[in-house]
Amino acid sequence: ALRLGYMMSYKAAITGLPHGGAKSVLMRPRVIKDRVAYFEAFGEFMNELGGHYITAVDSGTSPQEMDIIATKTKFVTCTTASGSTGDPSPITALGVKRGMEAAVKFKLGRDTLEGVHVAIQGLGHVGYALAKGLYNDGAKLTISDVNTATMARCADEFKTATCSADEIFDVKADVFSPNALGSVLNRETINRLKVSIVAGAANSQLAHHEYGTMLLERGILYAPDFLINAGGLIYVAVFYAKGTHEEALIKIDKIYNMTYDIFERSAKENIATNIIAKRIAYERLY
Repeated sequence: ALRLGYMMSYKAAITGLPHGGAKSVLMRPRVIKDRVAYFEAFGEFMNELGGHYITAVDSGTSPQEMDIIATKTKFVTCTTASGSTGDPSPITALGVKRGMEAAVKFKLGRDTLEGVHVAIQGLGHVGYALAKGLYNDGAKLTISDVNTATMARCADEFKTATCSADEIFDVKADVFSPNALGSVLNRETINRLKVSIVAGAANSQLAHHEYGTMLLERGILYAPDFLINAGGLIYVAVFYAKGTHEEALIKIDKIYNMTYDIFERSAKENIATNIIAKRIAYERLY
């Protein structure tokens, strides 16, 4: 949770949002006897923080839980009445796709994702939305998820090949896109990759920051996760400030240029992209 909190701070800083970053973790009992009371209690706790933290949808929750929290506090977004889509997952996927497009342009010299082979790990809310967007853009997909029913459904919808969650690291493709749990990129998995680009929605993809340099040395272009997956945060921040859908999309579209600029700076300075991205965030934070 602490590491994710840092990532949220980096996301806000690098995209110019007037917020810090934090993450909350609810200790789930073995059985939740009263789900409404459970989230009402969290809403009451939010008031104790006095607005220093604003909660939103993330793993294990939905706009319906945000609605319950909103009965006890105003420091919540992603509700069904927030004016946004409620679930920011499709918007997060949009930002990831823009970052991936920047990587494909920089590394492969291609202006679109048509025909680009993307190996997708994870088909949750964001992973599914990303796969759908890539499929609609004409990309070739290989997909993987620990939930075999989800994988089978997506394989049928997107007319794509499948593999196990572990085999996805060995797929020969243009892009590896991690969209599940973090810390999937380590010495062992990086050595197995047969791609030119890594670009996905998962948080904290690198098990250690030094693995960004390992990717650089292997000639694999890494799109910094906390930048390209910031679309959801941008979206909910804009709506919390009473902004519009159009204003949010304009900000999210800038992920392309910000990502491309980092690639150029990385190539010029021969420094890993994750280090460049963190330096930019630090400069804005401090």
